[in-house]
Amino acid sequence: MSKSVGPANNFESLLKETRVFKPAKEFAAKAHIKSFAQYQRMWTESVKQPEKFWAKQATQELVWFKPFTKVFQWKEPNAKWFTGGKLNVSSNCLDRWLDTDLANKAALIWEGEPATDGKPGEERVLTFKQLHREVCRFANVLKRNGIQKGDRVIIYLPMVPEAAIAMLACTRVGAVHSVIFGGFSAQSVADRIQDSGAKMVITADGGYRRGAVVPLKKNVDEALRITDAKGVSLTQTIQKVVVLRRTWNEIHIEEGRDVWWHRELEYVSSHCPAEKLDSEAPLFILYTSGSTGKPKGILHTTAGYLLGAKMTSKYVFDLRPEDVYWCTADVGWVTGHSYIVYGPLANGTTCVMYEGAPNWPEPDRFWRIIAKYGVTVLYTAPTAIRAFMKWGEEWPNKHDLSSLRVLGTVGEPINPEAWMWYHRVIGGGRCPIVDTWWQTETGSIMITPLPGATPLKPGTATLPFFGILPEVVDDAGKAVPRNTGGKLVIRKPWPSMLRGIWGDPERFKATYWSEVKGSYFTGDGCRQDKDGYFWIVGRIDDVLNVAGHRIGTAEVESALVSHPSVAEAAVVGRPDELKGQALVCFVTLKTGQAATHELKAELRNHVGKEIGPVAKPDDVRFADALPKTRSGKIMRRLLKQVASGMEIKGDTTTLEDLSVLAQLATAED
Repeated sequence: MSKSVGPANNFESLLKETRVFKPAKEFAAKAHIKSFAQYQRMWTESVKQPEKFWAKQATQELVWFKPFTKVFQWKEPNAKWFTGGKLNVSSNCLDRWLDTDLANKAALIWEGEPATDGKPGEERVLTFKQLHREVCRFANVLKRNGIQKGDRVIIYLPMVPEAAIAMLACTRVGAVHSVIFGGFSAQSVADRIQDSGAKMVITADGGYRRGAVVPLKKNVDEALRITDAKGVSLTQTIQKVVVLRRTWNEIHIEEGRDVWWHRELEYVSSHCPAEKLDSEAPLFILYTSGSTGKPKGILHTTAGYLLGAKMTSKYVFDLRPEDVYWCTADVGWVTGHSYIVYGPLANGTTCVMYEGAPNWPEPDRFWRIIAKYGVTVLYTAPTAIRAFMKWGEEWPNKHDLSSLRVLGTVGEPINPEAWMWYHRVIGGGRCPIVDTWWQTETGSIMITPLPGATPLKPGTATLPFFGILPEVVDDAGKAVPRNTGGKLVIRKPWPSMLRGIWGDPERFKATYWSEVKGSYFTGDGCRQDKDGYFWIVGRIDDVLNVAGHRIGTAEVESALVSHPSVAEAAVVGRPDELKGQALVCFVTLKTGQAATHELKAELRNHVGKEIGPVAKPDDVRFADALPKTRSGKIMRRLLKQVASGMEIKGDTTTLEDLSVLAQLATAED
């Protein structure tokens, strides 16, 4: 089965799927949402009487210091939810459980990466009471080092409990955190510090990945030395760097600026009352690739985001008190924010965190962890599932996976073959699969099955969550007929929606609110089938989904052109069986530069250094010129066809030089 995406108003989805899996009666009987009829009633109320619905949910689900006075204000593109209310995210995730039976229940179960000599990794368990204490202590460290309400704090840590502790501590004092994925480079760190105006970086000496040490502190030091064209430091706002000792590798400590995490804890108490914050107080900035070279700082605020994360966690995963829940994402991505830290902890759920890779030291790492801790809910990416398929069924078959009761996928559409394998091999044919669609910008899951209510079809995210009104439209913004491809938009505002792009309101409006008047433009292509199920078919713009990571082609192009040998570059995606999309770079060299295998490898490594290993191109092709219109615009549509090995189709009359295509098609891979 295959699928193709073209212009939003005329693409054809070739994926046909007729299999349907209805919820098991035994599962539905115990579920939060027990029937499709119940889902329909709640969803209808949520879109027809949104203020009544959301007022009820916010009052029931969240703990308020001061009740809100108005549910919703909307002046496109700016939304305000639950205004007049005051609350705190960390108190909703931790304090609320202290006087309950959950106080001594595990909040975080952490499994470190196994050692290179085959010894098991470290293990740590933090109860809700213990996690509360650690968050309060580190919140006092933040205050001791000058962090106040509204200050921005960069978190650049490995997948260790301290990452969650740092995030929750920021929320406790009202600081705005911006988590950077540990695989990103010094330049990426510098860009995000500069854009956010951060005052502090929280990092570690290093992190482990497949037995090697990732030099996080060294990357921060390099980032803080980067200067602009005038020789002025790009990161002069940074006043403190807090360093966690993790790998014990040798690092530089800058006196007066750098402090050790463990030493700072010696000076503080574990008493730290949570700040009473406005509903719309900024909570975090998370950078996501854009269609220009500059990453977008997506801003989320307090009450609406938390409500979205909590409700979706509760209903989509059907969370129960006895669940051991594992989201395999990194906290550096929005999935880690919403579905490792904030959503599950706000529900009093036990969460597993794992530091390492799924195939280190062997390809059964995930299945070993599930069997060891009795994981009941697993939320992972189609990229990982396709890798598991490639490695073979013998690895999961070695372990008892009978504790699993719900499986989830996130990050990209899952192809039906992978869905069926996941259902049969990992779920034993008994676990519902919640295939979720959402974005960094949406804050929480938007289109999803509910496991006790929704009949499942392999490959579709099915139907909208409560309060979400999606539609598939043409270029004019009009709804298209069923089984016709179009642009996916969201017609009504929702509580967890982004509140802006940090420092750039015009870009916020242009990116999300100008394509289809009155609606949020997702940037994704989609179709609805005869039953109203939504089938996401991929990005319309030039943001690619590579192994679950959103990579902006403009950022990669910018990195390539920064190499002294490169004159021009264009980056497109091609379908990849394992990663979803692979990065293919078309490069023209400066006069006198030779197109060699050595240069190809050098350019791949250069992009990895500039942006991070996740953006390393899969394929670099050299050409004397790129296909352009007479006005000088690169025709990426044609490059995508070349990269995918397809026959060149569509209008080429505006192409300046037809011979360029022939050369690109025969370019050495």
